[in-house]
Amino acid sequence: VSTSHLQLAAFALGTTGWILCTISMGNVEWRVWHVDNTTIISSGIVWVGIWKVCFISYLHVSPGYKEQFCRKFSGYDFSIPREIYAAQGLLLIAMFMGLLGLTATIFALKNIYMGITQKTLITRFFLLSGFFYIFAGLCVLIPVSWNFYSVTHNQSIAFPPSYYLPSSPVAQEAGTAIPIGIVSVILLLLSGTFSLSYRFPVTANTIVK
Repeated sequence: VSTSHLQLAAFALGTTGWILCTISMGNVEWRVWHVDNTTIISSGIVWVGIWKVCFISYLHVSPGYKEQFCRKFSGYDFSIPREIYAAQGLLLIAMFMGLLGLTATIFALKNIYMGITQKTLITRFFLLSGFFYIFAGLCVLIPVSWNFYSVTHNQSIAFPPSYYLPSSPVAQEAGTAIPIGIVSVILLLLSGTFSLSYRFPVTANTIVK
């Protein structure tokens, strides 16, 4: 048990990183656009996520009442950059890989704390969890980096007319999903490193299987 403190920390970090990955995936604020035409976009702000785009409009309901208008990205909208759909897939993979990493870590820690001294089994599951965590972290890193690059270079998106959006903003900034994703990447990579660093104590009375 005394040799698995880092792996226990890996479980805590991996759990937090996985939760943050899930939060960032569902967050619509990846890129925050500022537009000058407020005829339809009443607040002048558009939130561009990886699943949908949203803005506040007064035109769809009674005056003085805010309504958030959202449009989900469809695979039939060929003007939407393919990177958005790639980001969707990568974050789904990251969530699944992170869950596998947590499961492998729980199994290995359970064996340790129950006094089961099967060296090969415990070591393999820590190696598996480390691989899953690191792979999940890299899957989150790609869409986070791409969105951050798009923000810093003020890249545009040719939205279809039904989205009621201009093709480019006056300015844009990183939304809350990006820093959440960055923290998730750091925690998942640390968790993976800690899991891979496990060394079974050579002085223990082991049953090698």
